[in-house]
Amino acid sequence: MAVGSLVPMFAALGDDTRWQILTALGEGEASASALAERLPVTRQAIAKHLAVLAEVGVVEPIRVGREVRYRVIGSQLSATAKRLDALGAEWDRRLTAIKEIAEGL
Repeated sequence: MAVGSLVPMFAALGDDTRWQILTALGEGEASASALAERLPVTRQAIAKHLAVLAEVGVVEPIRVGREVRYRVIGSQLSATAKRLDALGAEWDRRLTAIKEIAEGL
């Protein structure tokens, strides 16, 4: 996952309502209507937020009869976390090198 691809992910996850939706879906799959009953947001607004989350690949729709439910795709969230860990490790390496140079002066 390139750094540039993290920007849409963070934009999607940075919204409080989308984070609440993702947290609710972490408890189990649900439809937009079911989420609207649990959250202080209309079903239409939830549907728009779900579309954003689906676009960045953290949720997917599943048809159950006539109902469309959504579930979290953990692999995408794990890949993002691994990329952040790698970035953090790189910065730690750079800061250690700077510290060693400064201490050597």
